[in-house]
Amino acid sequence: MDKVRRHIVFYGYVQGVGFRWKARSTASRLGVSGWVRNLDDGSVEMEAEGNERDIEDLISALEEHRWGSVDRIESEYVPIHGDYSFEVR
Repeated sequence: MDKVRRHIVFYGYVQGVGFRWKARSTASRLGVSGWVRNLDDGSVEMEAEGNERDIEDLISALEEHRWGSVDRIESEYVPIHGDYSFEVR
């Protein structure tokens, strides 16, 4: 499968609930690279690179995160960077 990279912003109750750490552990398990960080407006921004199915599985796992809640997601495709790991920023 071809690799893609998506820039994703999660809105809702997504800070202070282990959301970024869940993103990192799930991305590592799925073989997805990229990064995740909190934004000043209370949302969480992420870039994820891998095959489409694994990125969709990552997003689904974050939507189902039991300590927080995702109200809305914005996503767009961006150029591939060739990252090798997934980091919390």
